[in-house]
Amino acid sequence: MNAYDIIKKPVLTEKGYSGITEKKYAFIVDKKATKTDIKVAVEKAFGVQVAKVNIANYDGKLKRMGRNEGRTPAYKKAFVTLTESSKPIEYFESLS
Repeated sequence: MNAYDIIKKPVLTEKGYSGITEKKYAFIVDKKATKTDIKVAVEKAFGVQVAKVNIANYDGKLKRMGRNEGRTPAYKKAFVTLTESSKPIEYFESLS
């Protein structure tokens, strides 16, 4: 897989913004991606050094439209921590 196929989009939430100063970033990633795949993809896409990756799987929320029930899509979120010597990711620097 390509690095841009693994990383789908950044997570821009209040909790995500608070981690930017500590070089912790959150991304929505492909559901089949492993920690190693995510680490390599972030290093290749942004040119940084990754210290560790934590992942969390989220089930879709139950939604109703009248009498019909369905679920929103499930997704995987990756929390990436960079090394102390690594430069920060430029995309997030303009947001903090």
